Amino acid sequence: MQDAVAESIWREGLDLALPSLPGDCRAQVCVVGLGGSGLGALQQFRRAGLDCIGLDRGGIAAGAAGANGGFLLAGQAQFYPQAVARFGRERALGIYELTRRELARRYAEAPASCRRTGSLRIAADARELDDCARQIELMRRDGLPAESYDGAEGRGVLFGEDGCFDPARYWHEQAAALRRDGVALYGNCFVEEISESLVATRAGRVRADIVLVAVDGGLERLLPQCAGEVRSARLQMLATAADPALRLARPVYYRDGHDYWLQRADGRIALGGGRDIGGDAEWQADGVSTAVQAHLERLLRERLGSTAPVTHRWSAQVAFTRRGLPVFGAVAPGVYATGAYDGTGNVFGALCGRALAQLALGERTALGEWLA
Repeated sequence: MQDAVAESIWREGLDLALPSLPGDCRAQVCVVGLGGSGLGALQQFRRAGLDCIGLDRGGIAAGAAGANGGFLLAGQAQFYPQAVARFGRERALGIYELTRRELARRYAEAPASCRRTGSLRIAADARELDDCARQIELMRRDGLPAESYDGAEGRGVLFGEDGCFDPARYWHEQAAALRRDGVALYGNCFVEEISESLVATRAGRVRADIVLVAVDGGLERLLPQCAGEVRSARLQMLATAADPALRLARPVYYRDGHDYWLQRADGRIALGGGRDIGGDAEWQADGVSTAVQAHLERLLRERLGSTAPVTHRWSAQVAFTRRGLPVFGAVAPGVYATGAYDGTGNVFGALCGRALAQLALGERTALGEWLA
């Protein structure tokens, strides 16, 4: 493992750094976290004409937003039958429809970064194949796109509206647009305190009428009041050099979503998962482990049949909640928080960020009602 780069392949060649906070500042809004949900919130606040500051401990997409699998998937972390059983048909279907619309918007607005390829859920055994059949049945009943698949990858479900993207590049472009619109973004901001109208960092204090925290992994450390509901874990990945012998047309979820992979347009493979293989060691951890990386490499060699050398190995922290829905809402007077997307924040997280900004502005949204 020592020969691989210990960094996300998506950040390669990008300057995601931001200037440091220049001492004490004042704004109408301060957003903490500059991943997909934080940038989504800032977009919503700017549309409302508010003066905004955004802070991050690293830079743009410094956490899971710039280090995930690159999947663009409709729905929630749970497969549709499980979401319906746990949250009810109306809420599960409503959230799925909102994410479908968000996917369509991204394909239209950022065709260079976001590709509609479809995605696959491939069954690892007969039990999972039966669950795939049940998923197709329920989704078709509710007018959602899903069809049976039997191809080179295996058997399962094809979701024709899903896709993939280059996450760090996409969020870099979104941040650049915000900065052109006058939003001040700062990095290397280690937050020491968040309270009503105040975000205190080691570099300075930001006073704001609205404070919005949009952090996935590590949310319970930033907001201790969320500790009983939220728990963070690392998701590990690897990437390879280009493999011209392999042609993977769509991103794949495998083994109930525990494992996942895609092939980028440049032929390189990004493959992740195995959190269940790592067990309790994956909670509150950083870096990579021998056990999970060995599992990922077996998938690469034996399941995918790739002989391409591994060039990158990395992890990113994401958070999970007991109730299976993200943190969303006011956590203190004038302080709002969203995060803990169970590993699927690329689409859902941005929607939560925008909806939470609307809530902070006194506006009601369907997503806000479903997450309350």
